Amino acid sequence: MPLPSSLAFHLLAVAALAAAAGAAQAQFAVLPAPVPTTPRPSDAEIEKEYRIDGARHLYATYPSRIFKGILPPLLYSVMVVETEIDAEGQVKAVHVVRKPAAPEVQPWVIAMIQRAAPFPAPVKQPGGTVRYLDIWLVHRSGQFQIDTLTEGQR
Repeated sequence: MPLPSSLAFHLLAVAALAAAAGAAQAQFAVLPAPVPTTPRPSDAEIEKEYRIDGARHLYATYPSRIFKGILPPLLYSVMVVETEIDAEGQVKAVHVVRKPAAPEVQPWVIAMIQRAAPFPAPVKQPGGTVRYLDIWLVHRSGQFQIDTLTEGQR
């Protein structure tokens, strides 16, 4: 007995979505190679200022992964991360404040942050360390923007 056309359409739509999700997930199975950088010490005196230095450093470290232009209205995933940087610019800790909807994005973002070390040394921060919060806006292509430097969203 043939399937009703509406059910057949629904099954095709589900299969197409599953295939698209699989293709998107593959983007996060491999970590991009970081571009070696030698960051200058940060002159930031408060966390909000250091956030800009941290985002710029990540953009310089992963230039091919930066989404150019205005982001589309629907993103693959959004993740809020708190990163702790020590006096030498090394990553002491990465804490996930808001998990991404796509679970494969979380280890990808954490590993990219860790591999981007050293960050600009927070020389003017109390105790020589800094904890800063930022939002990763992740496109299904494996490109991203960081909220601090985002070009906006449609």
